Amino acid sequence: MTALAPGENRPAPGDQLTVTVASSAPVDVSALLLNSAGAVRSDADFVFFNQPVGPGVTYRHGNGGPDVVQVQTSALPADVDRVVVAASLDGRGPATFAGVGQLTATIGSGSAALTFPIAGLTTESAVVCVEIYRRGGAWKVRAIGQGYDDGLAGIASAFGVNLDDEPEPPVAQGNPSAPHVPPPGQFPSASAPAYPSNPAPYPSAQPGNPGYGPGAGGQPSHAAPVPGQSPPNPAPPPGNAQHSFSSQQGAQPVHSDLFDPKHAEVNGLGIQKQGSKMVRVGLNGEVMARAGSMVAYQGELEFKALGSGGIGRAIRQQLTGEGVPLMKVSGRGDLFLANSAADVHLIDLDGTDGLTINGANVLAFEPSLQYTVARVQGAAAYASSAGLFNCVFTGRGRIAITTHGVPVVLTVDQATYADPNAAVAWSSSLQTGIKRNDSFGLGRLIGRSTGEASTLSFSGRGFVIVQPSEMPPGGFIGGAGGGQQAGHSGGIFG
Repeated sequence: MTALAPGENRPAPGDQLTVTVASSAPVDVSALLLNSAGAVRSDADFVFFNQPVGPGVTYRHGNGGPDVVQVQTSALPADVDRVVVAASLDGRGPATFAGVGQLTATIGSGSAALTFPIAGLTTESAVVCVEIYRRGGAWKVRAIGQGYDDGLAGIASAFGVNLDDEPEPPVAQGNPSAPHVPPPGQFPSASAPAYPSNPAPYPSAQPGNPGYGPGAGGQPSHAAPVPGQSPPNPAPPPGNAQHSFSSQQGAQPVHSDLFDPKHAEVNGLGIQKQGSKMVRVGLNGEVMARAGSMVAYQGELEFKALGSGGIGRAIRQQLTGEGVPLMKVSGRGDLFLANSAADVHLIDLDGTDGLTINGANVLAFEPSLQYTVARVQGAAAYASSAGLFNCVFTGRGRIAITTHGVPVVLTVDQATYADPNAAVAWSSSLQTGIKRNDSFGLGRLIGRSTGEASTLSFSGRGFVIVQPSEMPPGGFIGGAGGGQQAGHSGGIFG
């Protein structure tokens, strides 16, 4: 194995190159494909954890070991002159590379390998480790070791990656198959009467009341017996009501209260409640859903992973720990979504106000809605060194959220406070801050506390959704993991 000094170059040891970055602290590895001007040709040339494949370049997560970037030089496009491989601290360890003991990049091909121990970094949180570049019709490797104080976002912007979110999608006009958008006035705004005017905005699941909001009601139309099926056996004794199901192949009927119409799927297009812990999406188009939340589907549906919904948003998610790992589901059919048996609620936005929500509590939303990741005002540096971050949804459309237990919806018409881990969502027009509840005195010095040292404060006109738990689905609000892990089972948002 040959060791490289900073700035030294050597011929690439082969066509199939494996670049491994090993560190004593957790790092995320990425690669950028650059043209002769030293910039990416498009955002597709940025290969990282939320976009793991590019032309001739593939990212592989280390799953407990070092991340790896594989480069096949013969498969690189003709207008790509360089591939740079970078590493950035992921927030689970030191804030800068000054606190990292070992950082080594290795470029291997078969039995040949080049290694570059990177040293001398101080305030930097990201570094370009090595580059693979064309020279005289051949490929070479150069040791770089250039650091960036502004992390992965700094490297991406330095090489021309667009960190702005994608343009807002146009609102469908006159399309009868478009998802339902409620008329104005169904969602609170700063100029509207205090929410909720309906005393029960989150009804519990009852027969005949499968959802909340327009289009969510109605009994299943296919609960009646199918013509040609065997008639059910005589009814069981009162108090033990049973319903039967028989297949069209003539098998013996099955009897169970599971076949009661209240367990049948609801009807209609769009996002609807299916009981209290699941949503059914009647699809004739597309919907955005949390990755890994599908529990069943019928029809011809296509699933496409979207990371966190854009390069810029994905980078902010990686820096803040907040976001929604998304998939886009398109086609025609029925899609059923859930997240760890959490309670599900539907909210319709009419465009007059937004919804600020912990990413771990987002289950699905219509593509007419836009969202971004933003710092909660007045709460900087409360939950972590990055501050308290949430997702902010705006526009017109429906969103399905989850809570741990049945929530209370508080109308903010006086001073309102909530535990930061119990406040699931609130009107974006509200002003937020942190209130310190424990006074600093001898009791604090010897470790006595009320357990309620700080709360989120809300003022203005709007509402706050508070769940009966201080642990959101997937983990804590504000940077404990709403990003890549949210929405799978356990952990944040995530």
